[in-house]
Amino acid sequence: MRIGLIGAGAVAPYHCAAAAALDGVQLAAVCDIDAAAARRAAAGCPDAAVFTDHRAMLEWGVVDAVIVNTPHSTHLPIGADAAAAGAHVMVEKPMATTLEDCDRLVAACENAGVALTVGHIQHYLPEKVAAQRVLETGELGAVRMVRDNRSTDYRPGTRSPWFFSPDIAGGGALMNIGGHCLDRSLWFGGGRAVEMLATTVNRFGSAVETDGAMMLRLDNGVAASIVVVSDPATRGDLLTVVCDGGVVEIDPRHGTTVHADGRSQLVHRTHPDDIQTAFTAQLADFQRVVDGAAPTVPLAHARHVVELVLAAYRSAADGAAVLFDGALT
Repeated sequence: MRIGLIGAGAVAPYHCAAAAALDGVQLAAVCDIDAAAARRAAAGCPDAAVFTDHRAMLEWGVVDAVIVNTPHSTHLPIGADAAAAGAHVMVEKPMATTLEDCDRLVAACENAGVALTVGHIQHYLPEKVAAQRVLETGELGAVRMVRDNRSTDYRPGTRSPWFFSPDIAGGGALMNIGGHCLDRSLWFGGGRAVEMLATTVNRFGSAVETDGAMMLRLDNGVAASIVVVSDPATRGDLLTVVCDGGVVEIDPRHGTTVHADGRSQLVHRTHPDDIQTAFTAQLADFQRVVDGAAPTVPLAHARHVVELVLAAYRSAADGAAVLFDGALT
């Protein structure tokens, strides 16, 4: 499978290394509107062609599939262009910035007969995989509550300007970082949300929210709380899953710990290669989907994450909870 990477941003090196690690996968092209960035990303793959226009790359016929690693609002038009050219599509999360665009992207790939996956990397990170394996054994009983605390940095100048554009990014800290939190909270919570209550805060003169909190009730009764804080003194990324028989704590800085009956067990110790391991596993999953397998992250789940971010914005604006059944309008 010849891969074309569209967008040479921060995670491009992980995508490139993943392609190099997998049998049957070749990084055939890198495309970015910044030619220098594209050349840097392609440096480790001397046979990869470099483009500054994804349409030109598709017209040359040098790729069988694309990874869309571009600003959020461009996922639909670029993904649709790739599908129309007969290329399989993996888009980075979020799937899109509106539900309509999510549905259009799915329809474009279905109509073209090409595979589509959404890169929710949380499902491949070793510390999260270790936690899910523990939960699947049932030894801790039912999941009752999920608490997710994340820090980020949404001060202007700390990231590319497009992140601060509501039209391009679709939102701020909740669309970007909160999307990861929603993804993994739903995954570990084992359900879909039926209620959302949220608060957002705009600091630093930002046009998008820099901080936010979300309280969710899932259809199986699990409660999930998510807090994203920008530029705190103490940085953190701690996901806690509370079960009837114990607690699982997941922190990528340290690993995954199971605590039950007064005793703790480290079931995964963080390794420097964990992030690359996740990107390689994600690309291998895409390769399997192209071959006809079901994706690890269902498209309905990826769409639901976008649905929940939009519900959070609506809740914050109205000052009230949003109740829905998966068909938010």
